[in-house]
Amino acid sequence: MSGPYALAAAARFPDQIGAAASFYGTWLVNDAEESPHGTFSKTNAEVYIACAEHDELAPLPMVDELRALFKQSQAPGEIEMYPNVHHGFAFPERWCYDKAAAERHWERLLNLYKRKL
Repeated sequence: MSGPYALAAAARFPDQIGAAASFYGTWLVNDAEESPHGTFSKTNAEVYIACAEHDELAPLPMVDELRALFKQSQAPGEIEMYPNVHHGFAFPERWCYDKAAAERHWERLLNLYKRKL
């Protein structure tokens, strides 16, 4: 839910925000003027976007488009696909919880913050 906000803040305050992350973010490619996909080139922050392979709120065609636009922007960071998991996989109380993916999720996020903040 907060991924688009983190990415928007990184674009709006490029000299103040060193890292921005989105885990299974929704609607990262849309028609809004401030859509996250259109702001990648405005940030200096290292960006990390993690996507769930099975996610109705971030379907694979959107993720493919997001990856292409991210690469084109030359923004620092990466977009990673978490295979065989569903939206919300890192929440232990959810039906789709995946321990291995959740641990990787936290490792990636904390390493990003250690490097950049």
